[in-house]
Amino acid sequence: MASITQMLEPQIAARWGGASGYSNQTVVDTVPPEMLPWVDSHWYQFPPMNPLWHGILGFVIGVLGVISYVGNGVVIYIFSSTKSLRTPSNLLVVNLAFSDFCMMVCMCPMMVINCYYETWVFGPLMCQIYALTGSLFGCASIWSMVCIAIDRYNVIVKGLSGQPLTTKKALMWNFCNWAHAVFWTVLPMFGWCRYVPEGNMTACGTDYLNKDWFSRSYILFYSLFVYWIPLLTIIYAYFFIVKAVSAHEKQMREQAKKMNVASLRSSEAQNTSAECKLAKIGLTITSLWFMAWTPYLIINFSAIFETMTVTPLFSIWGAVFAKANACYNPIIYGISHPKYRQALKEKLPLLACGDDTTNDSQSQASAATASSTGDA
Repeated sequence: MASITQMLEPQIAARWGGASGYSNQTVVDTVPPEMLPWVDSHWYQFPPMNPLWHGILGFVIGVLGVISYVGNGVVIYIFSSTKSLRTPSNLLVVNLAFSDFCMMVCMCPMMVINCYYETWVFGPLMCQIYALTGSLFGCASIWSMVCIAIDRYNVIVKGLSGQPLTTKKALMWNFCNWAHAVFWTVLPMFGWCRYVPEGNMTACGTDYLNKDWFSRSYILFYSLFVYWIPLLTIIYAYFFIVKAVSAHEKQMREQAKKMNVASLRSSEAQNTSAECKLAKIGLTITSLWFMAWTPYLIINFSAIFETMTVTPLFSIWGAVFAKANACYNPIIYGISHPKYRQALKEKLPLLACGDDTTNDSQSQASAATASSTGDA
């Protein structure tokens, strides 16, 4: 045993630098030579990450990828193959699932492989393409959430006074969504900022460490149009959705009291219950979306305004939380939407969840409201 230990000591010392840690090694040492021009000098001050972190990151991203493939793939299949779910509003839902699905298809396999090698191994061009696709599909997903929130606001708050969403209008919204995403994500390829390896060297993203304010201005404008405006729009929409639902429920309770009954078991009351449920679902999705993208904003702003030191380990969490967002929506749809759950039970019974023991009239009312809000 002593002889084996003596044989391994030089390798251990070379890797970990003896008792002092990593000695003079840095996180950049394993980066291929062709990638070095793209690595910011900021990262040279940090020692290599513990291989355990690379293993954990690769495992987590792999699991998120599988969940996203199955979940979003099923959402796309069910909404596209079920005639009753082919509504204009649901085109927005399909667009959201498509963007989430594509994001994980483009990013998950490469990141898992890079975690295995503990560095970026696909070259500078793929690094830029990887970062571009992540930004593209992330932006499309964010604005799909905005479109769904606006559609719900139009149906629940404005009611009959609102303009109904047509198939043509929904397709136009989706087209504008993707055009907007393409516009912002191709700009770094033409010199306004750039895409570079991130701190752990297994993923690539926007260069938030560049000291040039021309480059930093891109991140500020990007955050305005891809984070702040969507966030404020969603908060505005769901605030008035909840307010409208609460007011309607209060009115129904007062009416029931005047009629000296416990509740009004009418189709209107059933619709109100469905709307309230959908508002809660929307708030849940929005909260999860906020949790998913805020870490990236904190990382970027911390570097731009130099409020804290961005370490390789710190930079990991932005990628993890953002990719986790691609798994939330299909799970919420499967648990919370009766009409989608019914179609799932018919087409893919192994993936069905929940209890469908509600009576027919209530199910029809819930389904009608859910269809009108884009989440049947």
